[in-house]
Amino acid sequence: QVQLVESGGGLVQAGGSLRLSCATSGRTSSTVAMGWFRQAPGKEREFVAAIRWSGVGTYYADSVKGRFTISRDNAKNTVYLQMNSLKPEDTAVYYCALQSPKYSRMVATTTGRYDYWGQGTQVTVSS
Repeated sequence: QVQLVESGGGLVQAGGSLRLSCATSGRTSSTVAMGWFRQAPGKEREFVAAIRWSGVGTYYADSVKGRFTISRDNAKNTVYLQMNSLKPEDTAVYYCALQSPKYSRMVATTTGRYDYWGQGTQVTVSS
């Protein structure tokens, strides 16, 4: 079984920064990619960023390109999302997710391709 645990959310002023962490455990050896998604109140969950399990290859939503950076620390089995220049519209619950090779070995940007999810961490950006 796979477990994902996010941390690092909080309240920050517009223009500020936060770093989210996602600690992974369990059977992750066949993982294709790790992704970050977010869901604002009344909205659907949306893709934010993804990184291939090997660490080579990162993908971003247009809304966060140039502001967010996804990275992975193999030794700690942890994936990070560094968020800079935060805006009020970034306010959401952020989830990390793991993509297995069940559907594809191409890195996915849709929720349905991810098999395991963390519990989420709240990020609130005040104006």
